[in-house]
Amino acid sequence: MNNLSIEATKYTPRIHFQADKHHLIIEGESYPENTIAFYQEVFDWLETYLETYAEEPLTVRIKISYFNSSSSKALFDLFDMLDQSAEQGKKISVSWLYAEGDDIAQEYGEDFQMDLESLDFELIEFADGEA
Repeated sequence: MNNLSIEATKYTPRIHFQADKHHLIIEGESYPENTIAFYQEVFDWLETYLETYAEEPLTVRIKISYFNSSSSKALFDLFDMLDQSAEQGKKISVSWLYAEGDDIAQEYGEDFQMDLESLDFELIEFADGEA
């Protein structure tokens, strides 16, 4: 299975998914004009990955500095897909990174964490220049 690599733009995050290393990174800002179209490739790729590598543990690192409401929905859909896979026994750990003092990102992370029962979901605060 090929890796998925989408470079960041002014409006979209960098997405780097290394299938062979079982590691997904999403970082940057997320407020694309068409959120569904942007994230559909990620959802399709993730669905194939989860079917192909059902037994392998997956590490997910999310570091989004800003996102709009439609991106929030897309992230929830992504987490829901991961949570359903974890319910079936796949080991998945998610790190939600947020900047020190960014109460909004922290609260979103806490909300996601509460809604997802089967994922190992960790909140990580970082200082400027870290992470």
